Amino acid sequence: MTRPNTREQLLDAGLKTLLEKGFNGTGVQDITALAGVPKGSFYNHFESKEALGAEIVQCYAQRGNARRAILRDTSVPPLERLRRHYIATIESFASSNFERGCLLGNFSAEMSNQSPLIRESLQDLFAQWTRDLEVAIKDAQDQGAIANKTDAADLAAFLLDSYEGAVLRARVEKTSRPFDRFMDLIFTKILV
Repeated sequence: MTRPNTREQLLDAGLKTLLEKGFNGTGVQDITALAGVPKGSFYNHFESKEALGAEIVQCYAQRGNARRAILRDTSVPPLERLRRHYIATIESFASSNFERGCLLGNFSAEMSNQSPLIRESLQDLFAQWTRDLEVAIKDAQDQGAIANKTDAADLAAFLLDSYEGAVLRARVEKTSRPFDRFMDLIFTKILV
């Protein structure tokens, strides 16, 4: 097994620390300490903490590709793709005991007015995730599994917005009830 390089160590430590403490609550020293590298190493790989944050959004997107891949898997019925995607996403969040949150939601709330660089990275990831949802919704509409004729792109954006809201509320309440409501309403009222 190869040892991760310093850049990878910093990205992994940055993701973990930023999810736990937020951007403004995290210092470069926190990240380098967790990565087990000297503080000077940080600036050999990243121009600033902001540059690291933008790259972490991209890494977060790549890690989410596995969960989003089901949305494009045409061997699975489209409504089942949506259900599996949300179950996997919710389970991932719940495994943190509702502590961690979603980097997109966390950074959107904290950084959208502070960093154009991070905001652009977030916009790209939201757009990518919305497109993946849209594919499954459109397929389900085409097959008659979803009778709702609302534009697939609008439904996809609504699902993502609703999910992110459920994440925030679950984090505050420390319970899965917001996710239970989300799943129930989405699959019994919205995507029908």
